[in-house]
Amino acid sequence: MWAEAAQQSLLAVIGLSAGVAVAGGLFSFIVELGVVADFADRTHTADRILLYESSVAFGGILGNLLYVFKDGMAGHMAVNAAGGGILAVFGIFAGIFVGCWSMALAEILNLFPVFMRRARIVRYMTAFILGVAIGKGLGAGLFFFRGW
Repeated sequence: MWAEAAQQSLLAVIGLSAGVAVAGGLFSFIVELGVVADFADRTHTADRILLYESSVAFGGILGNLLYVFKDGMAGHMAVNAAGGGILAVFGIFAGIFVGCWSMALAEILNLFPVFMRRARIVRYMTAFILGVAIGKGLGAGLFFFRGW
């Protein structure tokens, strides 16, 4: 009995350590890409960058805690009762996060200028970007509303 408890405790420590390492790497990658600093620069609120970075870290921690402890939470029934409203707000914020992250990565790698020059579609850049945005939105809509 003690051996099984020790084994479970060891597995919990290893799993928690691996999760902390992966989350730390992800947040380091986000900060290194300059997503937070770029948003602070574009909104002319660079004096609040520490607040933004703390908010990103807190959001990641809160998201992980909600994911890990979702079955044992007392407010789980309230979340289910509220239904789609809370889920829709979470989905919007998650989509904004992923979209900003991917665009920051593409911007750092100069993906779009190189692709536009090589494909010789510089004149149609506005139509191309709108097409990508509309296609992404329609694809996400089909995925979430059809339940694939």
